[in-house]
This record gives sequence, C-alpha cells and structure tokens, in this order.
Amino acid sequence: MSSIAKKIQEQQYEDQQQQQTHQTVVIRKAKISLGEVFLLCALAIMVTFMGVKIVSNQAAIYETNKEIQLVETSIEEQGKVNDDLKVQVAELSTYERIWKKAAALGFKLNENNVKGVQ
Repeated sequence: MSSIAKKIQEQQYEDQQQQQTHQTVVIRKAKISLGEVFLLCALAIMVTFMGVKIVSNQAAIYETNKEIQLVETSIEEQGKVNDDLKVQVAELSTYERIWKKAAALGFKLNENNVKGVQ
C-alpha cells in the first residue's frame, strides 16, 4: 500500500503544482478610468486642432508670399518701362531735335534776345 499511497501523494502534489501555476498565470486587464478617457480625448482633440491650425497658417503664408512675388514682378516690369521712357525722353529732348521743331513751327533765332544762363 505504500506504493499506492505514494502515487496518490504524488498526484496530489502534481495537482497542487498545476493549480499554483494556473493561479500565477492569471493576468488582470488594467482598467482605464473615465477621467483618463476624458483626458486622452481632450489631448487628441487638441493635437488635431493644432495640426489644422498649423496647416492653415502655412497655407496663408504661402498665399501671401505668392502675392508678394507677383507684386515684385509687376514692380520690376514697371521699372523697365520707366527706364525705357527715360531713354525716350532723353532722345526727344536733344538740342538738335528742339531746334528742328522750332524751325518747323516758324520760330527764328534772334541772337540779340538770347542770354546765356549759367
């Protein structure tokens, strides 16, 4: 009977070991409280809002830079037109041209009425 008793005792010991291993393997889920859920939602909303805000600001900056470049381009073009007009004024205001126009309109040079200006 001792061998039967020994087998029964070994089975009981193995059962106890299995029960102990099952008890230590039990894992409990961590519960998230309502306050933590609220904080996580608020954080997600804030991150989303800030992302949208940054993107919209960058779009506004892009549009402003585009308008600035267009204005600078038109200023350069107007500067070129002004330079061309200055050259044209210089060409049209030469002494020879003025003398020809005056002669064509019937004006004559009277040296007695001419005074030198310095």
